[in-house]
Amino acid sequence: MSRVLITAGASGIGRAMGEAFAVAGHDIWVTDVDADALGRLPKTWQTCQADAVDEAAMAAVLGEMGQIDVLCANAGIAGPTAQIEDVELEDWRGCVSVNLEGAFLAAKHAAPLMKAAGRGSIILTSSTAGIYGYPNRAPYAAAKWAIIGLMKTLAMELGPHGIRANAICPGAVEGQRMEGVLAREAAAKGMTRDQVYDGYAAGTSMRQFVEAQDIANMAVFLGSDAARLVSGQVIAVDGHTENPDPKI
Repeated sequence: MSRVLITAGASGIGRAMGEAFAVAGHDIWVTDVDADALGRLPKTWQTCQADAVDEAAMAAVLGEMGQIDVLCANAGIAGPTAQIEDVELEDWRGCVSVNLEGAFLAAKHAAPLMKAAGRGSIILTSSTAGIYGYPNRAPYAAAKWAIIGLMKTLAMELGPHGIRANAICPGAVEGQRMEGVLAREAAAKGMTRDQVYDGYAAGTSMRQFVEAQDIANMAVFLGSDAARLVSGQVIAVDGHTENPDPKI
């Protein structure tokens, strides 16, 4: 049975990925910093409380797996919502570290196992913020753009070993994390939560938010043999973002 590792897989997009890969018949391994959320996962999943930027912990998890067919480097945080002059260096570093270094460390320690097997699929979670500029979210956008560069490099470097790399760019995803973003942007812009929400939806041609399941479905495809020659691609699952600066 093929093995899938999902970082930050205990809730949100990560958990949806785990459930979708499980339905497809994969053996699921999950890391997350949230012990309570890990405890609510299916008992058939292998779980480990680990910070995505803890190299020793990530190396230990991959070492215990011994084999990995699909890596979903999904760990990320929203970071601060502020004008660039008001962003604290500590907040910048924290946001970039989790979003970018977490993906780097997972790929670093998964690559040798995939090389040994002569195959594998690395899926990095970026964002539409990694395609457009994103006012008031400089650290997050910078990290998500960097994820694209990392992915493109992995695709070129690992392709000769039969390993594919792609990035999924979710748009605005329904859920607890997005509610936090909406609240912070509403406060920063002097708007209500519903006004900001409507602005995000109006910024897409489909006029709606994305569900975590939509992201999970794309991940399962990218991890499958149906995508055997899909590599180095930036794939937005966002209802087609037209306006990266949501407003009324």
